[in-house]
Parts: sequence; structure tokens; C-alpha cells
Amino acid sequence: MRFRIVEINVSSALSKSGLPDLDYALNPYVGCLHGCLYCYAKEYTKASEVVENWGWVIAVKKNLLEVLYKEVKRVRRGVVGLGTITDGYQPVEVLYKLARKSIEILVSNGFNVSIQTKSTLVLRDLDVLKRYSKQVDVGFTITSTRVDSEMSVLEPFSSPPRARIEALKKLSREGIRTWIFYGPIVPGINDDLEEVEQVLQLARETGSIVYFDKLRVKRFMWRDSFLAELAKKSLEYSWGKFMGKVLELCQRLGVVCRYGFEYSEEGGGAELFKTLDRYFAKQQG
Repeated sequence: MRFRIVEINVSSALSKSGLPDLDYALNPYVGCLHGCLYCYAKEYTKASEVVENWGWVIAVKKNLLEVLYKEVKRVRRGVVGLGTITDGYQPVEVLYKLARKSIEILVSNGFNVSIQTKSTLVLRDLDVLKRYSKQVDVGFTITSTRVDSEMSVLEPFSSPPRARIEALKKLSREGIRTWIFYGPIVPGINDDLEEVEQVLQLARETGSIVYFDKLRVKRFMWRDSFLAELAKKSLEYSWGKFMGKVLELCQRLGVVCRYGFEYSEEGGGAELFKTLDRYFAKQQG
């Protein structure tokens, strides 16, 4: 199967964000050529062709920059999350440069931008990031520190985790604020505490906050035997016990750790993260 790119027009560029610390979301593309098998964005993507061919079909918002330029003149300034249901630095960004140009429009109009990516392509825009270093931060999703990790099966077309780690170090050395998203945590694949400690050591080296997130079970997973098995393991996993050990590591290494999302699933998820709230409030004084 070949990758397919389609171009579409949109009526808006910024959308209200329901994520903590973000006022707006900006997603230059619909779908993602990284093709991560677990990606929750499938549940929130309306384009059926993209969802049914996840990782192979991408829609490019052709008029995004024109629309964005008008919006920044009339909406309240705030923090924009770049890449909340797509990756702004997936391969098509090489051609279209929508992420780069969007950042320039946003920061020059008084907005802050928080970027999340799995791609080393973000290094291409180091000049822009350094120029506006007080208004941007970059987070890398790093799901493993091992070259032979099974996570590569789940993230077939993204930059290898080791390459992301080196890119994170590079940005940190250049004075860019960085953070790490360690998720999804998949039982039996990347829930090894030795590996978690390696991620925390990386965070300490780069001055990064670490966000943890478990594998979030979605409906589409039950239609695939491999994903269904992982989903079953996640539902049965002792997340409270695991996160307790993670928090001990965070405290011992002096790394600021947070949870990626609030959970509302059955089975104690809400209470677990209330506990995390109390922990982090205490840690921060």
C-alpha cells in the first residue's frame, strides 16, 4: 500500500482545548503517517478514509495558515498545543511546513506554543525555537530507551526512540524548554522500572518534566487480536501499585513527574489520580 496525501480546506485553525495547561489546539494535518497502532486520535478523527487507512492516508489543511493568520487577530491570546490529535512534524511537514509557519504566526502575535512530537524533524526548526525560546516548549513522546524494544512494532513509522532521545538532548542544550511524555505504558512491554528509571535520568539531565500515561483502551482495539490482548492486560493491570513505585523513583531522583491525563475509567483510576494530585501538590510546596 502506498501513502496517500489529500488536500482539504478548513474554516478554523484553532480549537478550544480540553487538555490541562492548553487554551487551544492546532492540528495542521488530519491523521498521522507515523501510524502508531494504539493512537487514540482514531477515536476523534471524523475522516473515515483516514481512520480506515491509519498511517497511510493523510489530509493536509491546505488553507490553514491563511485561516490562522485571521484568527490570531481576533481571539484571546493563550497557550496553543501543536499536535494534540496528530503530529505536526510527521513526514509531510517536510513538504508543507505548516507546523513551522504556524509557530511563527502564533508567537509573533503573542501566543505561546507547546509542541508534542515523536519526530526528530522538529530540529529543522531550531532557529525558530531559539528565536522564540521564551514562548515555546517541546515535548517528546518517548516510549522506550531500548533499541530492541517491542514498541517499534506499535510505532512503525515514527522516529526511533533513541533518535528522539538525542533530539531532546540537543534541544535542551540549545536552551529550549523540554518535557517527556512516557506513554502509553503497555504492560509487559515498557513497564519495566529499570527503563522508567532511565527515562527519569534523561529527564534530570535535560531538565525535563515527565508525564506518565497508561495504555488508554479504545473501542477500535477490540477489532484487532494483537491490540485486544494489550487492552485486556491494561484493564487488568495494577496501575496503582506501579505508579506508586514510579513516584518513589521520581522523588528519589528529584524529577518533576505528572500524569498525562485525568482518567474516568471504572476500576479505581479516578482515585489513583486524586492521590497523584495530592502527591504533586505536596512536592511543589
